[in-house]
Amino acid sequence: MLTRVFAASLMAVLLTITGYAQDGNVGISVPVTLSAGAMYTGRLQFEDPGNSPLTGGLRGVIYPTVQLGPHWFAYAAVQARLTPYLYYDAYDPEHEWYLETLQAFVGYAVRGERSSFVVKAGRLSSAFGAFPLHYDDAENALLDQPLSYIQTLTLRHDQIPCGVSDLLSQFYGFVGHLCGGVPGYDLGLTPVTLYGLPGIQAEYSGHRVDGRVQITSGSPSNPLSLSHAPDYVQWTAGGGYTIRQGFRMGVSGFRGPYLDPSVASVLPVGTTVRDFPASGVGADVQWALGHWSASGEWQRFQFVSPNFTIAPSVTSTYAEVKRILTPRFYVAGRTGWLRPGSARDNTGAATGQFAANIASYELGAGCWLNRHQLLKTSYEWLRIENLPGTRTDVFGFQLVTTFHALDRAMN
Repeated sequence: MLTRVFAASLMAVLLTITGYAQDGNVGISVPVTLSAGAMYTGRLQFEDPGNSPLTGGLRGVIYPTVQLGPHWFAYAAVQARLTPYLYYDAYDPEHEWYLETLQAFVGYAVRGERSSFVVKAGRLSSAFGAFPLHYDDAENALLDQPLSYIQTLTLRHDQIPCGVSDLLSQFYGFVGHLCGGVPGYDLGLTPVTLYGLPGIQAEYSGHRVDGRVQITSGSPSNPLSLSHAPDYVQWTAGGGYTIRQGFRMGVSGFRGPYLDPSVASVLPVGTTVRDFPASGVGADVQWALGHWSASGEWQRFQFVSPNFTIAPSVTSTYAEVKRILTPRFYVAGRTGWLRPGSARDNTGAATGQFAANIASYELGAGCWLNRHQLLKTSYEWLRIENLPGTRTDVFGFQLVTTFHALDRAMN
């Protein structure tokens, strides 16, 4: 619904551009990123050992931006993806097309010489965390993404776990809790979405300080449509301080209901989904000096559930480093961990770790063939506790092409 509203608003903006043509700040730009990828991995053989370990996919992202005067603008990021393309797609070998809205919003900006204030409304990237800014293939030095943004947990937003024993009987990618909700087995929830949430955001940047406050419908762990806002409205906030040029430290957090409307009828009498929130806190750092750059995040999530006195929690960490060898070549690496924490249910049963630990290690390299094309390759070691072997490892290539389909300023 929100996407249709944004599309209608964008069309209205385009139709009025001619009337504002005398303003030098009027224009339209449409950057495009097109990518083709191939990978070799045993993940493709989890469902059927007879499947080929070799596959490929495509991805295209279009970023239309309309500037209407010195303050108003509109922006969108829409993705078309033929899976399996991303490393986390590879558990499903079927080739399928997906059309996904990453962002779609209108904004109003007031900018000074050293500061700016911006308000946005529409479908927004989560204000939690730092990696969503590097989701584009040309911005991401490697091929995969940090675990907290892609790894599904052994928890679901549309089911209620009965207790500790129920949690301990689950497996990644095959989750079926027994105390209410949508029946059957399915993927678990992802701590932080890389896709858009409907909402509004205010952000400030200036004098080495940046900050953002976001109100959304649904959680970064379970985005919902705007129609659910009365019951699922929640906040996310973040900010940072630039210690010196190239060195910034930041923090972010969120809190609000994450359980799906489908479980509302099985919650304890007198409670609603707002009594069982998800929360997250995180810290991030970015550093660059000469040919070197590095970044990383630490995050902790907690998912309050009806049958627990100590809610299940998850801690995730990653760090990545990039070294530019020549103007065309670079090498990069990322290491990350996802560690499920303790939980205690209403019967007193407890565990110090409700699911298996996960670690990932990715090494890669890139070559700019020209100023528009980047060829990347990487090998990822994924280690899931108690799952021996190399079936979850991935070796992949990507060819990324960037260009402007349209770039026009109107005077």
